[in-house]
Amino acid sequence: MNPRQEALSVLLKIEKDKSYSNIAVAGALKDENLSGADKAFFTALVYGTVERILTLDYNLTLYLKQPLKKLKPEVLCILRMGAYQILFMDKVPDRAAINESVNLAKKRAPYASGLVNAVLRKVSAAGIVLPKEESCNYLEIKYSCPSDLIDLFVKSYGIENAVGILEHSVGTQPITIRVNTTKTTTKELIQILKEEGIEAVPHKAFKEGEYEEIEDALCLLKPGRIETLESFKKGLFHVQDASSQLCCKKLGVEPGDVVMDVCAAPGGKSFTLSEMMEDKGTLYSFDLYPQRVDLISSGAKRLGLSCVETRVSDAAVFNEDLPVADKVLCDVPCAGLGIIGRKPEIRYKDLRDIDNLPDLQYNILTIASRYLRVFGRLVYSTCSLNPKENTEVVERFVCEHKNFRIISSETVMPHVFNSDGFFVAVLERTE
Repeated sequence: MNPRQEALSVLLKIEKDKSYSNIAVAGALKDENLSGADKAFFTALVYGTVERILTLDYNLTLYLKQPLKKLKPEVLCILRMGAYQILFMDKVPDRAAINESVNLAKKRAPYASGLVNAVLRKVSAAGIVLPKEESCNYLEIKYSCPSDLIDLFVKSYGIENAVGILEHSVGTQPITIRVNTTKTTTKELIQILKEEGIEAVPHKAFKEGEYEEIEDALCLLKPGRIETLESFKKGLFHVQDASSQLCCKKLGVEPGDVVMDVCAAPGGKSFTLSEMMEDKGTLYSFDLYPQRVDLISSGAKRLGLSCVETRVSDAAVFNEDLPVADKVLCDVPCAGLGIIGRKPEIRYKDLRDIDNLPDLQYNILTIASRYLRVFGRLVYSTCSLNPKENTEVVERFVCEHKNFRIISSETVMPHVFNSDGFFVAVLERTE
């Protein structure tokens, strides 16, 4: 299978069916007809094209006589793919990008092959074109991010942080793993990975003017297919973003604790918490759907974590059969505005579609709080950079629940921590 043909099929699926890019890509990667190099190229081409749609469309519009919306989806996707290769993939010669795009057009939309050739040649000759910096749409086109989302970031976190978030949201995202400290150490795992041909370095966040290491977090440089590594199969680590690991650290679990992770799938936080507990105690790991609970169970088995107890449970409904917990992690469903670099289509969502989320998040937080013992600790978190889902939910909760107090509250900025954007609030039950 030609990787460009496969990329076109996936992009059409995303365009027509509004499929999530990560799910569509994962499905295509099961095709063993793609070699390792082709899989890497295919993945970069799909994610990159989706990520840069506004930038690509702006540049294509300069050389088209008709509006983009009048183009057939096949033609539009071929043009976007070709333009992405020309403007953002340095290792792909422009001539190859143009010729391969024309070949795709001849197979999928023969009537448009001349158009594809002419437009992409003009894109190649001009290079990337952006509006003037003083233009109102400069940031929107440069970072391929809708103006309403940019306005939300600016209003919530200031222009400097907003630009930092946008900068971090394009290009390659860090692949961070959590060391399974019940089986190995960070130093040992670095050496083991080196012997497998993978360079791993401690994850560092630039905070308050200096770099700060996140304990037992490693960044993998050019990792390839992680699931094929012997160290992965032996359960020496699991993939988990640094911000998520920081969230777990805030819960302050100890060996012997009874802990609940009420929205746990696919299980990364449950695994990290279990490792921090030295696999001693009980960690109840819940999700609403059986197939997602199965993911948690299989992950815990691979890592050799016996203290994880998985159950199908609705976090929005109180379960009287569950025990009182020492610590509760409440990582709620959210808009995902902190992970637009990993799931690029999220940036194009209509923000009005997420207005109902804060009420759901508040309800889950309220239910989760009922499992906590007096003087127990609860962490509320999201991977969204949106105060309505974060500080406003927590403030509403403590206002209406006088037996809880806020210990700390932090927004993890992706450009500061070299991670996903995250929000973490630590609460304590006082009576």
